[in-house]
Amino acid sequence: MADEKTLGKEMAGDSPDRQLGKHDDLLNDPEMEGLTLYEKKALLVNRELNSHGMGKYQWYIFFLCGFGYLLDLMYAQAFGLVAPALQNELGFPDDQYANIFSSFNAGLCAGAFVWGVLVDIIGRQYAFNLTVLIAAVFGLCLGAPSNYNGILVLTAFNGFGIGGNIPIDTTICLEFIPQNRRFLLALLSIFQPFGVVVASGIAYGFVPKYACTVLPDGTSVPACSKVQPGEACCTKASNMGWRYTLFTLGAICLFIFFLRFVVFRFQESPKYLLYRGKDEKAVQVLHNIAKFNGRESAITMDVFSALTDEDSSIGTRDTGTPMLGAGTKQLQMSSWEMVKLEAARYKILFSTFTMARITILVWVIYMFDYWGFSIAGTYLPKILLVKNTAIKLTTSQTYRDFVIIYICGIPGVLLGALMYGVPRIGRKYAMVGSSALMAVSFFVYTTVNTEASNIGLNIMEYFFQSMFNAVLYGWTPEVFPAPIRGTASGIASFWGRLFSIVSPLIAAKIYHTPDQLNPPLYLAGAGVFVCTICILLLPSKSMGSQSY
Repeated sequence: MADEKTLGKEMAGDSPDRQLGKHDDLLNDPEMEGLTLYEKKALLVNRELNSHGMGKYQWYIFFLCGFGYLLDLMYAQAFGLVAPALQNELGFPDDQYANIFSSFNAGLCAGAFVWGVLVDIIGRQYAFNLTVLIAAVFGLCLGAPSNYNGILVLTAFNGFGIGGNIPIDTTICLEFIPQNRRFLLALLSIFQPFGVVVASGIAYGFVPKYACTVLPDGTSVPACSKVQPGEACCTKASNMGWRYTLFTLGAICLFIFFLRFVVFRFQESPKYLLYRGKDEKAVQVLHNIAKFNGRESAITMDVFSALTDEDSSIGTRDTGTPMLGAGTKQLQMSSWEMVKLEAARYKILFSTFTMARITILVWVIYMFDYWGFSIAGTYLPKILLVKNTAIKLTTSQTYRDFVIIYICGIPGVLLGALMYGVPRIGRKYAMVGSSALMAVSFFVYTTVNTEASNIGLNIMEYFFQSMFNAVLYGWTPEVFPAPIRGTASGIASFWGRLFSIVSPLIAAKIYHTPDQLNPPLYLAGAGVFVCTICILLLPSKSMGSQSY
């Protein structure tokens, strides 16, 4: 390995307006007072990236991370749209209808936990590409099986790949964009309603056209497993719409992997490299990004070395626990010391009363947010279909309504991003208002059944769901430091995904068509109100502070 001092001189290139290499400036910098060694280095990285603004590299990262968001709800929506056609062909009973959603959520749950932890261990680069590759491989296979159990297995593996996308992509985006552009973290969620619209549009084009025959009473011909040989039934050949839909979505997923892995060269996160003691590589990455953006980087090894001898900065601000980010000193630790250092990293989540309070509240918010929108994603399409059938609207009209409803998630995300930095509203009260109104829409929907009210209340629910999740997903990685950021975001997503498994199963026990449509809506609304209460309990100072 090249000597760090030599590399620092080779990479000097200090710009005259910043002069980050001036050691006296660093030692007398009031913003560094009381920070740990790692946090001081992270602050310098923040300043360097802030000086870039939204360069070409940052925009590439934003859109490629956004495509990960697109996949998340694209598949979640797709399963809701193809499940009725799937049930028509395979003939499984109503109490197994939710199994495909639970299977998908089980995969998402495992993926969120595994990839959330791995991204802080193996790095952002591998996780960034592998999650999409796994989702693409199993997504392309989803339309092949002709039995429900085979589909459930493939769905779980597809979910495992997709499950890491939101915690990983938000973490990556946060660690590369300038601080004054953090509203873009919320704006990442705009790709989710686009994903829903894509899934709805593809399903609208395939499912009604290539579906089993509809009888005069509005029901489909029965599954072939339910009738005697020779009787009219729903065959595979007459019901290819849901398969064409899933094949198309798998191809989209594979295309996104191609963009991430082949077209774009992703650089490892400098903050990940710093807390792993790889200062030299972090400096190299910053120079590579600067070159990609047509600039020169002012960060050198000399800059980091100026901080290395400050022994008082090696502990955390609150506990003095040995902290990551000590450069070559960290790399020279014994195996046992590295194990203790790794354990100390996980303790950050509960290192102070405030951090423990944030951690627990974030977990509960994710639990009941996912509880609410998982029931919505599972049952609102089916409830809308039942209600529209009752007022003599066709299946084609209902699928048209899906597209109209989910397009309205886009302005919801835009409003959430706009509220991100508004004084006296900001992240906290944007989440409070949107979660409360999302819950209200569920309750009101139980009382009406006209074409206008069905569309209007579904639009209201999805608008505020999109706004709430945009702000929540963008804010979550901000509040946790980089050494534990992926793990913290992944565990929060894990708890949410776990509740996504449970909630459709509970709703399935109380949902019966056509006379018991409302209980799942009450269940969803009550869960989302829990989120509203927990958000009000969050400390306001956790919103929008410096991210290390």
